[in-house]
Amino acid sequence: MFKYLLKRLAQAVLTLFVILTIIFCLLRLMPEEGYLGDSYDKMTEIQRETILTEMGLRDPIPVQLAKFYTDLFHGDLGTSWIYRPNVPISEIVAEKAPISIQMGLLAMALSLVVGIPLGVFMTRFKDGIPDKLGMAFVVLVMAIPSAVYHLFIQTYATEWLGLPMLFKEGDFSSWILPTISLSLYNTATFALWMRRYMVDELNKDYVRLARAKGVKNSAIMARHVFPNAFVPLIQTIPSMILLTAMGSIYVESLYSVPGMGGLLVDVIQRQDNAMVQALVLIYASLSIVGLLLGDILMGICDPRITFTSKGGAR
Repeated sequence: MFKYLLKRLAQAVLTLFVILTIIFCLLRLMPEEGYLGDSYDKMTEIQRETILTEMGLRDPIPVQLAKFYTDLFHGDLGTSWIYRPNVPISEIVAEKAPISIQMGLLAMALSLVVGIPLGVFMTRFKDGIPDKLGMAFVVLVMAIPSAVYHLFIQTYATEWLGLPMLFKEGDFSSWILPTISLSLYNTATFALWMRRYMVDELNKDYVRLARAKGVKNSAIMARHVFPNAFVPLIQTIPSMILLTAMGSIYVESLYSVPGMGGLLVDVIQRQDNAMVQALVLIYASLSIVGLLLGDILMGICDPRITFTSKGGAR
């Protein structure tokens, strides 16, 4: 396990290095106007050159990249250039992240509480009306563009239920619609894969043997089918939790939630490249950590899984 973790951590560091290097170089190809914001047209050529030189943007790309990684190694994510001039990015993230984390965790809790039991229920009544209704929900959520049903929820739920259309800090009722919207896709995902894994388990020989011995179907489902079906599903849960907790770009923008998702959209529109780099680093790190935690959880939940290079390796 220890060797496996070291190997995966090395792969994670290399992946992050490649992603950040590519993003860094691409952002340096952006027009210079993006680094100076609305003040660009008001400056003389000398003023522009002076500011860009102070930012280090006139240095060769390798020099800029080396400085970026040196600062990053010391825990410095950089300073915002346009979004909030001269404000440390870590301070901005610390202000935005708590709202996204709270809403994301609520959405994930809702997804787990609804999605997994829904998948079990669909399996229990396979090919029956409950299964067909559940599958209709899954297909609607996954087949229809999320923007469509998010707008539908925002428009009609506010009218039918009298809930606020936009997020308002301190008003708990304004959390309901964005939390539900944020949970829908994960709920459908959990339900779909829970059903699939459980149906696969029900077709295996050990289930037939248990039934032949007279074991009750409810006992088979609870003691064998569900635990075995939940193991492959658990691999995706950590990454889904981490990414959902950092906010949905579309949902937060739609409901005006002042979180990380809306922040990413805002800094991209304003071409605040330093903040784009920092947010890409955060999201990429969360994705990689989530995948690593998923593999570890699978190994903990199912001792049959080995991380060695021989039989059963992942």
